[in-house]
Amino acid sequence: MKKNQLCLLFVFVSFFITAQSNHNFDFEILDGDKSKDWTFFGDGNHKIDFDKIIAKNGSISGSIKSTNNGNGFKALSYSIPADFGGKKIKLSGYLKVENVNGWAGLWLRIDPNVGFDNMQSKKIDGTNDWKKYEIELDYNNKAKTIVFGGLLVGSGKIWVDNFTITVDGKPLSEAPERELSKAQKDKEFDAGSDISITDLNDSKIKDLTLLGQIWGFLKYYHPEIGKGNYNWDYELFRMLPAYLNSKSNSERNSVLLAWINKYGDIKPCKSCKDIAEDAFLKPDFSWMADKSISRELQEKLQYIQKNRHQGTHYYIEMSPYVGNPDFVSEEQYADMPYPDDGFRLLSVYRYWNMINYFFPYKHLMDKDWNSCLSEYIPEFLNAKNELEYELAALKMIGDIKDTHANLWGGNNKIQEQRGEFRSPVHVKFVEDQLIVDALFEDEKSKNSGLNVGDIITHINDKSVDDIVKDIYDFYPASNQPTRLRDISFDILRSTQNTSDLKIISNGKPKHITLNLYNPKDIEGYYRWYKRESEGKSYKMLDNNIGYITLKNIKQEDVDEIRKVFKDTKGIIIDIRNYPSAFMPFNLGTFLTSKSSEFVKFTNGSVDYPGEFTFGKTLSVPSKGKTYKGKVIVLVNEISQSQAEYTTMAFRAGDNVTVVGSTTAGADGNVSTIFLPGGLRTMISGIGVYYPDGTETQRVGIVPDIEVKPTIEGVKNGRDELMEKAIDIINTDIQKTKNIKD
Repeated sequence: MKKNQLCLLFVFVSFFITAQSNHNFDFEILDGDKSKDWTFFGDGNHKIDFDKIIAKNGSISGSIKSTNNGNGFKALSYSIPADFGGKKIKLSGYLKVENVNGWAGLWLRIDPNVGFDNMQSKKIDGTNDWKKYEIELDYNNKAKTIVFGGLLVGSGKIWVDNFTITVDGKPLSEAPERELSKAQKDKEFDAGSDISITDLNDSKIKDLTLLGQIWGFLKYYHPEIGKGNYNWDYELFRMLPAYLNSKSNSERNSVLLAWINKYGDIKPCKSCKDIAEDAFLKPDFSWMADKSISRELQEKLQYIQKNRHQGTHYYIEMSPYVGNPDFVSEEQYADMPYPDDGFRLLSVYRYWNMINYFFPYKHLMDKDWNSCLSEYIPEFLNAKNELEYELAALKMIGDIKDTHANLWGGNNKIQEQRGEFRSPVHVKFVEDQLIVDALFEDEKSKNSGLNVGDIITHINDKSVDDIVKDIYDFYPASNQPTRLRDISFDILRSTQNTSDLKIISNGKPKHITLNLYNPKDIEGYYRWYKRESEGKSYKMLDNNIGYITLKNIKQEDVDEIRKVFKDTKGIIIDIRNYPSAFMPFNLGTFLTSKSSEFVKFTNGSVDYPGEFTFGKTLSVPSKGKTYKGKVIVLVNEISQSQAEYTTMAFRAGDNVTVVGSTTAGADGNVSTIFLPGGLRTMISGIGVYYPDGTETQRVGIVPDIEVKPTIEGVKNGRDELMEKAIDIINTDIQKTKNIKD
């Protein structure tokens, strides 16, 4: 008996080891100089290696080592399909760190948008021998992919090894079977929609527009779809042939009625409430009144609106913490980079309806969103290849006028078109001119033929103004300064390794040939601003003025800042960056002597899609001794999202002045949207307003005192915003002194 038990134990242990090792969790399976199935990503100039000398388990580990200045981060990455069930998933692994200045950790992400942790809160740095760490996240059947690995932010070196994954406390091999909804079991069109849409004319576009409106309305309003009883993507493909073959409005309406009736009778809804009287935004159903829609179909749609789905929805949730939309259960169809006609139509339908019902700033667009569906149906369907499809999507995304909205993934053809070669100097728009504003820490910069302050007027014989006009639609942004910011990052990109430039240098026109490089070969390369993982986030300037930058601030810095700066004449807080830590309340309480209201939000509704209402106004509380001096907050077009929110909180302080120029105009927590072809975009998911209802989206944070850089100032190495901040503090102090005297 004991012998049999021992044999069974051996079989179980062997099976578990095999299940884990099949995934190469411990780096032991090499493929040339790489470890099989391991990849990496990140913006830092770090070296990835697979160490055959230092290892925790077996003979190989993964390592990340900083090079040059150690700016940015790099992560090792491994992914497995989320094809199992369970409620909790735990990643275990070993980490060894050496001279880490920044932080290191394991990381675990469950896609799409199910869970994420990168151990940043653990603050692992310095030098430590192998130690086991664990990350546990909630898990559910909406997960598609599990991604994990090791991460180094800043300088130093790390080793990671011996990863294991357990589900509900059991080995991955014993994970429960995945419980699939009826929608998830529907696989009929996984290989393609079999839909071909030709001979687009005004009549067909009008019919397809109506279908898109009804399809999206049913998706979010019909109780049976809300329960997840149908794969709503594939239901579109099932009804499309009959719909496309309709010869008249009457026949078309009959097809639509039969389609809706297919999903059964809807019981009267006893919990459905009328639209809130104080709703800030209301759903727009004006399209239902179209004269071509029969009365019977109109009444059917109105009945569904009145007796709509309530509660947990298969396709949409609201974040329990902030209230931004979470577009769950949306397939990416990433294995079809150039989707067929049916899937491209699905793409425009999906995006239009997500924006129509759950974008909090639909009222701030330049266009009537109702007109955009008919505009983009032919753009998507006429896209002849992957690039044209990506460009159509990017152009439509740009119409919502949200800097958070762009193609953040799946845009490989656009990136190929823009090119891999970049300029060895940093450029930006100043006084409506494209100028060189900084050199990188590289001989390539010094030998480029360009100097700080040079104005670039033409690139490859085309004027900069004409280039901006041509690419305007493909750089989504809330406002023009932010669009120019993003264009400046790419305007010198090329598929070639040189560009011919016409410039004005010291007032004289010149022609140069600029050598271009892969950015990884440019030491100190950056896009937005120079990142600093080393050094303090605060320092004392001349004349007893404190300076704080949020780009590398840490929570633990605030106590020291309170002590060091409490008796200064003034403090300058630089938010021309993205804060490295959340500061509205921790640092904000230092600036206010009383509880100060600074923001309120609008949130959408799952129970009444399209309705947005205001929540409670938030305040920055007073905590401890309040700073008595003058506070100047610096902002510009780089100040975006959390930077803007932080500025609003600081502005509520006792003696705060915002100096600079209009910010990016994209505030609020983001929500991710996936479109067929693996396209990934985002939106600002909640409406952010001042307590009096003043808008921040698109407008940005309007400074109290506007100061913009000048070409002459940049050329002379001046920071004119800093100069103005110092001048305000010193002038105010002098005025106070004169009054006392």
